[in-house]
Amino acid sequence: MSKRGHGEGTVYQRSDGRWQASIQISGRRRSVYAKTEREARAKLRALQREADRVSGLADSGRRTLNDLIDAWLDSAPDLKPSTISRYRWFLDSCVRPVIGDTRLDRVTPDCLQGLYAGLTPSVAEKVHRVLHRAFAVAVMWRWLASNPCDHVLKPVYKAQQKTLWNHAELEAFLESTTDHWQHPLWVLLIGTGCRVGEALALGWDDVGTDDASVTITRTLHRIDGEWVLDRAKTDSSARTIVLPAVASAALGRQKQQQDAWKEAAGPEWEDWGLVFTGETGKPLFASTIQHALKRECKRLGLPAVTPHGLRHLHASLLLDEGVPVTAVSARLGHSNPQVTMKIYAHALPGQDSRAAQAIAKVLGRSAGNEPDTQQEG
Repeated sequence: MSKRGHGEGTVYQRSDGRWQASIQISGRRRSVYAKTEREARAKLRALQREADRVSGLADSGRRTLNDLIDAWLDSAPDLKPSTISRYRWFLDSCVRPVIGDTRLDRVTPDCLQGLYAGLTPSVAEKVHRVLHRAFAVAVMWRWLASNPCDHVLKPVYKAQQKTLWNHAELEAFLESTTDHWQHPLWVLLIGTGCRVGEALALGWDDVGTDDASVTITRTLHRIDGEWVLDRAKTDSSARTIVLPAVASAALGRQKQQQDAWKEAAGPEWEDWGLVFTGETGKPLFASTIQHALKRECKRLGLPAVTPHGLRHLHASLLLDEGVPVTAVSARLGHSNPQVTMKIYAHALPGQDSRAAQAIAKVLGRSAGNEPDTQQEG
């Protein structure tokens, strides 16, 4: 005898005398068995609770991964325009051509694992982070019951140690590039540890009295052919940095250089209010800085260093001089000192030797305090 209530599944007694309760969960029929009708109905209620918890009921319909990407990035209030632009690049170039047309409910962990296998380790790690965030939104929207990225072998990428100049190479670079129009910018990057986008977004109203400090509040990006001045990367990225004297002097030279450009450009000058610009006042491309720095390194026979490498150089120099990690972290705008330690642990000099000396001192003191128990003869 079968007994069915609307939306309750089915409960009936089998020919062998047992009671069976059945219900559809995510398109699959689930059945449980019991000795009595009462027990079967109790088990059915448990199945109904599971159905509510698992899917609520989650249903992606015929939506594809491309549909999720478009819906997410077109309505992501928590993402900055620069972040959305960066995510789109990774997804458009690495994900869409491979699995973009795959239905969401068919994007399995092994499907993702195959995608990662075709990418370099560094790119695979970034793609995994972006996809994990996208699928988390799909779960929240009840398009998926679970995040498939939670069930893959996460790509692991270990960044190579950055090429850094020693003190002699740094001195040679600074002395030999004083006449280059980008020299003030390079000095500021080395003297503050700013991100390149932060330095290029720096306005004259962000410079403190007597050029003694700069306040970082935003970053410059090129998005879809347009310049975008966006808020600082994170809350901790917004900070005021005290300048060393050489960086203060560099800002003074930059002001003089920019005033000369402005006079020469006349009505063609575009006043963005930025500290570092081209000869007509327009913002600078990060690639312009990188190419010029590369040419100067080659001309001087120095190891090639990127503009971001000057940020690493700044941090390494401070740590080498014994500046506390907490102070370096705050200067770099990291979210916490642990981030700084993870990136720059190699730059902390002589840590193992200092540890050995410290423990030797402790052990030596302990040994000296022990009574002499050796018996004579």
